[in-house]
Amino acid sequence: MQSQLAERVRIQVEEDFFSVDKTLLVEHCEYFRALFQSGMRESTQKEIQLRDLSAMGFAIMLKVLKGEYPTLSCEENLKAVECAAFLQVETMAKYLIASINSDNCILLYQAAAMFGLLDLFHSAALYIRDSYLDLEEYLDCLSPDLLDYIESLIPSSFVAVGAHTPTFEFLEDLSRTICYLDEECNTWRTLSCLPLTASTFLAGMATLDNKIYIVGGVYGYNKEVVDRSFCYDPAANSWTEFPGPQHLRYDFTLTAQDDSLYAIGGEFEKAPLKSVEKFNVSTNTWSFVSDLPQPTTAVPCAQAMGRIFVCLWKPLDTTMIYEYKFQKDEWLPISTLNRPQSYGHCMVAHRDNLYIIRNGPFDDFLRCVMDCFNLTTMQWTSLPGQFVNSKGSLFTAIIKGDTVYTVNKVLTLLYTIKENMWKFKKERAGFPRSGSLQTFLLRLPRTDHSIAT
Repeated sequence: MQSQLAERVRIQVEEDFFSVDKTLLVEHCEYFRALFQSGMRESTQKEIQLRDLSAMGFAIMLKVLKGEYPTLSCEENLKAVECAAFLQVETMAKYLIASINSDNCILLYQAAAMFGLLDLFHSAALYIRDSYLDLEEYLDCLSPDLLDYIESLIPSSFVAVGAHTPTFEFLEDLSRTICYLDEECNTWRTLSCLPLTASTFLAGMATLDNKIYIVGGVYGYNKEVVDRSFCYDPAANSWTEFPGPQHLRYDFTLTAQDDSLYAIGGEFEKAPLKSVEKFNVSTNTWSFVSDLPQPTTAVPCAQAMGRIFVCLWKPLDTTMIYEYKFQKDEWLPISTLNRPQSYGHCMVAHRDNLYIIRNGPFDDFLRCVMDCFNLTTMQWTSLPGQFVNSKGSLFTAIIKGDTVYTVNKVLTLLYTIKENMWKFKKERAGFPRSGSLQTFLLRLPRTDHSIAT
């Protein structure tokens, strides 16, 4: 069987021929897996003809399966959806989901409905729901059923959590809350109170499957690490506990991908860490994956096109971007940026761009400057102008559709990303707490949250 899978097979699609490793097809395509393992005559043929499928879509599929990240036109997106559905290629469907943007979301939504790719259909609908006002003039092309489905969904809300350490139960502590921005009323409202033993101070926090996960954090003068982790489900308005990482840590970055959380770096007993742990939500277990190239705390992290990236800083003027390769379980260097260093930084992603945000010139921590790295061209550009950090903290930036949400105690500022420019859109109420913040997007149940903060 192993020698058979190592063979190459010639696939004819329309007038084109493709020589493909059988292993690749069996690993990723339900159609070919069933075909090659069926024992039928076709399973041993050296050449197979696929009918009712486009060569364009098949070529795109092969690129994705080989680890490439093609930028697709409208026609290519349509053919890619057709191929993913016909050959039952989950990897291709996930790639299309990761590539949803304001230019292709309506097309992908219609195509997914036509060919029955349910995950892509739902993901595209959620994207359109979140960007409804910006896309409304283009939705006339949708059938009433497709439009009704979008409008039945709950849009995501901007959520913020302040730094909190456990206190006595009888003390009223406003920092022990999760809050969301009611944009219609322009006020922050309380969504839930943290568990009494939970800490968000130097904790790792992330969202996965519309739930907030809180891992680690410290309490007390000696920075004792919280060894339990917490999960908040807004649909049930309930908290559950789950195990902490095998290596206690704080001041680390937590990010989510597929069915897993990744605890990246951090610190323990005043020593920076380079270890990374993965929590599998389905099995409720932690396991170590490849270490970072260097120990680091509070590492900037962003996800673009379904890929995880981190920024590592090397004194005094060098920033290294690394990507975590899931299949190979390794961190690979992507690019280097040389800029005068200053403290405070984060990274956010939009489409195939990574935005590196740092303090302004001459260590001016009241201003932010930004550099953009494009993953397709592998080129750096500097965004013109400076962003005043005292009005909206870009170090907690969250992107919904083409809109950036930034917040501090004074104001919540919204920017529109257009042609790689961040243009001011509007302002909303600032978060009424002092101290550091972590921000997220959550889809909240349709209930009356009447507690204003």
